[in-house]
Amino acid sequence: MTNFLIKTLANGAALAVATWLVSGIQLTGAADEKAVTLVIVALIFGIVNFVVKPLLKFLSMPLLMLTLGLFTLVINALLLLLTSWIADQFDLSFHVEGFGTAFLGGLIISIVAWALHLVLPDRD
Repeated sequence: MTNFLIKTLANGAALAVATWLVSGIQLTGAADEKAVTLVIVALIFGIVNFVVKPLLKFLSMPLLMLTLGLFTLVINALLLLLTSWIADQFDLSFHVEGFGTAFLGGLIISIVAWALHLVLPDRD
């Protein structure tokens, strides 16, 4: 349970950095609403990464091998767009404007999450 909480907080921090750096990723509302929305979106993003990402990686294995893993950036962009769509279905104030924005946001989220996972303890 602690590991899940740590990973969710790392995803939330990575999403916060992406919303701060990429103008096409929007998180609107009052400051306290933004914090709650960010935590919920981080949970959605974590679930999407846990459920959908392995399936996408398996189905795109030839492309992943051909591009030496760089196709993972496209998968991350698609997962961020899916997270935005799910957030919209739950009427959350989180929106990603398009694939290019999602690609850049996914890249930033990957880098920040990777750095945070290096620093934060990882207990399974």
